[in-house]
Amino acid sequence: MPTMNTASFTIMATRAEDQELVNQVANESKINASKNEEGTSASAHRDVIPSFGWHPWFSHLLYDDLAPNAISGRPLSSDEKTSHYKQALTPEPEHDTFIAELQDPLLLSDFLNETRARLAKHPNALVGEIGLDKAFRIPVAWLPKDHEQRDQSLTPGGREGRRLSPYRVSMNHQKKILLAQLKLAGEMQRPVSIHGVQAHGVVYETLVQTWKGHERPVMSKKEQKRHPERLHPDDEDESSRAVSGPKPYPPRICLHSYSGPPDPVKQYIHPSVPAEIFFSFSILVNFTSPAASKTAEVIRSIPDDRILVESDLHTAGKDMDEYMEAVVRKICELKQWSLTDGVKQLGRNWRHFVFGVTDTPS
Repeated sequence: MPTMNTASFTIMATRAEDQELVNQVANESKINASKNEEGTSASAHRDVIPSFGWHPWFSHLLYDDLAPNAISGRPLSSDEKTSHYKQALTPEPEHDTFIAELQDPLLLSDFLNETRARLAKHPNALVGEIGLDKAFRIPVAWLPKDHEQRDQSLTPGGREGRRLSPYRVSMNHQKKILLAQLKLAGEMQRPVSIHGVQAHGVVYETLVQTWKGHERPVMSKKEQKRHPERLHPDDEDESSRAVSGPKPYPPRICLHSYSGPPDPVKQYIHPSVPAEIFFSFSILVNFTSPAASKTAEVIRSIPDDRILVESDLHTAGKDMDEYMEAVVRKICELKQWSLTDGVKQLGRNWRHFVFGVTDTPS
């Protein structure tokens, strides 16, 4: 990281094994994210913005002890573990052997309490990576020889080339875990990073569920004609967004490596939506498949101040720098920005998303 061109890093936790690792990296780095126009740090260190969350790929490993009549205050018994996984996985596993090889589930309440403490410790920390995924299948358990041969430099808990089982995490269970984390983000007024794969409609419906009843008022065309003096409430809107305090929805939401179609963009940026929605793009996810043409159309449809860029890599270094430069250049090309103006705009967008500040373009 110290030798990289990338000056600021937003590092996402995804599961039990990496929550404390992200916390350690943030502790070891000076969290003094630069807010200057160029978006670069004047000092030699690299700024780290930690993000704590539970990814949908691992959501089956959390037991919802906050549900009515749920078991609480203690670990699950063997039979309770089996019952949990039969409810959380789809199709329901036919053989208890598969379930027995899964780790004992953790209590959702414990994870939320730990995350709340980490967020309190890091005032600029985000909630993420969280979300919904209809495509991912759970890997089979490690064999003894796999443990011996695995790359010890990798954080445990990932797939690492393991064969995939036929089982997925049910959408109902994923939504419970997502809603609990969205509620925490709203409580602490932290931005969130949302993962959505083959679930764009359900992601939108779940987010709407958090802000239902809190929509911002929107004037009809008839009202606009009657009261033209109310057509520019920008100052009022900005001040109302700045009011701190718990809400049932996060203040700012990033749809990470957004792969949905163009039409939902209009829903997300509708004036009635009380949260500010951003769309992030990466070379790896958005520009390495036949869907790249759709991505180009989506990017052109997004307001200039709602676009973010990312590497979507888990390892810092030269490759990350190259991917970051490539996606910045691609966005500038599609938006018809000069490279200088594009870098400044994307820097302003990142600071707005992370810190909630709005820079004035120079």
